[in-house]
Amino acid sequence: MKKRFLSLASGVLTIVSCLCLAVATEHRAYAYVDPGSGYMALQAIASVMAAAGYFLRTRIKALFTRNTVKKPVKPALVLPVTLGKNDSCGDSRNAA
Repeated sequence: MKKRFLSLASGVLTIVSCLCLAVATEHRAYAYVDPGSGYMALQAIASVMAAAGYFLRTRIKALFTRNTVKKPVKPALVLPVTLGKNDSCGDSRNAA
């Protein structure tokens, strides 16, 4: 579990470092960007997050729920049963 967390943390750190580097080395772009392009990028990011949430829903649910161990249910009272001469023990061939 700890190894998995460390690999996740290192991945997040790598992504954040790349984003900071991209912002820090920004150059002036002499171009026109349509206002709808930003919304299209936002929609792409939101759809990727929604897809990741859908595929990882069991793991996400496990983070917020408690894992309780269910105890086996014991019968309340068990009475001994004795068979008489005329009682059958599951054998239906001798039934009249």
